[in-house]
Formats: sequence, C-alpha cells, structure tokens
Amino acid sequence: MTVGFVLKPKDTHKLKRTFLKIKKIFEKKGFEVLIDIVSAKAIGLLGVEFEDMCKKVDFLVSLGGDGTLISLARRSYRYNKPILGINAGNLGFLTDINPENIGSFLDDFLKGDYRIDERMVIEVEYRDKKLYAFNDVVVSKEVISSMINIIVDTNEGYLNTYYGDGLIVSTPTGSTAYNLSAGGPVVYPLTEGFVLTPICPHSLTQRPLILPSYFELEIEVKENFAKLVIDGQEIYNLDEKIKLKKSKDPAKLIHRLERNYFEVLRHKLNWGDGK
Repeated sequence: MTVGFVLKPKDTHKLKRTFLKIKKIFEKKGFEVLIDIVSAKAIGLLGVEFEDMCKKVDFLVSLGGDGTLISLARRSYRYNKPILGINAGNLGFLTDINPENIGSFLDDFLKGDYRIDERMVIEVEYRDKKLYAFNDVVVSKEVISSMINIIVDTNEGYLNTYYGDGLIVSTPTGSTAYNLSAGGPVVYPLTEGFVLTPICPHSLTQRPLILPSYFELEIEVKENFAKLVIDGQEIYNLDEKIKLKKSKDPAKLIHRLERNYFEVLRHKLNWGDGK
C-alpha cells in the first residue's frame, strides 16, 4: 500500500524527527511513503506534487492537529481518499492516533481492525465555482463597528433574516469548533444535517437551528462588507448570493476500532464523570 503525508505547515521543522520515525515504522510494515512537496521542502526532503500524490496513494496521512486534517480533507476531497490523522497538535478531536501508538495501530490496520467514518461535507456554490467545507461555512462582517443582514432561503421557502455579526453554517463534525464557541449545540459527528448558529445576534430570539441534510440553503448579504470563510482557512469577499447543500460524497476518516466519541468529548471538553 502507498500512503501520502501532509505535515502541519507552521511546525514542519519541529515535526521532522517525528515524521522520520513514523515513516520508518510505515516502511517497516510494508508501506510505501510519499510526502507532499510543500511539507518535504520545509524539512529538507524531496516530495511529490500534492495532486500527483493524491492520485497515487491508497490513503492520506495528516501529521499535525485538527486544522491540518481539516485542510487536507478539503484539498483532497475530489480524490475521495480516506485520511488518517496522527495527532501532533493540541486539541485532537479528529486526530486520535498519537505518534507513539502508530506501530500498534498499523498492526491492527493490516489485520482489518479499524473503521472508516464518513463525515458530511458542505458544497458551496460561489461565483460559478464549487467550494467544499469540512467544518463550517461562516458569513461574517468585516467592519467591527457595523452589523450585517443575512437573508437565508431554503428549498422549502424563506427561513430567516439574521442581523448581527454573522452566521455559522456548520457540519456535525464542525459543531465542536466555532459553532460551539458561538453557543451552538454539539452534534454527533456521524449525524447528517446543517447547524445554523448566529454570531452575536442583535435579537436574543435568534437561536441556533438544526436542519436535515436534504435542505438546500441560499444566503444573501445586503451589505457590501461581508466575508465568506471556509473552515476558518479560506476567506473570500462576499458580494453575491451563495448556495449551500450537502455534498455528494462524504469525507472519510480512518479511526481506531475502539474509538469512542463520548470519551473524546469528556476528555477534550473536561466533562465530569457522573458514575
């Protein structure tokens, strides 16, 4: 099998030793290891163009934090390759394999003792092109002192006009990201649906809303100083309507067979043990 690595961009020099150790373990287990050219250059190695790597590999490996995995999931989406997240970051909602455990995980992997979770992705139609969001789509004001009007229509009719600092449209996976900070609900990640959470709304009656995944949304902002933010990583000027819908194919994440999402929540959010 062939695997393709992408490293956390801001810490590639710190990850060199970790990557080389992990690479040796993969190769010892019989894997061919590729690394994308940007990550490779940062640590003084030869790499492969990202698109070529995605075409050649059986699965991709993210070495970093959740942000690295989210970026990789979005960039590689059209190649439909599963992604394994190795946690070299801080939070680790998505990247649940630690570097020191990769050997034992690969032993289980080769025996078929693993699972692939399929996560909903949002397709955004913007300026005659398609963008993909793994975590969330945010419509946000640009001017600190002003608020914006965000009109949301659906395929079942007009929904609402939000007046405030912005609106988050999150996937269930992204519900524990910006959505959670803005007061939105935690949604089980294998659920399929849109989580709409207003950001600092002018009216306290504007509350988070969950819609089923078959809905299609059309969002328009009347003001000309709004921003469209995809996964907190891609930013566009928003000067026309955008359309959102559930993407045809899910993102695929490789996990340990015994991974328990509620255990992750208790650990990461410091929830109490009621037993």
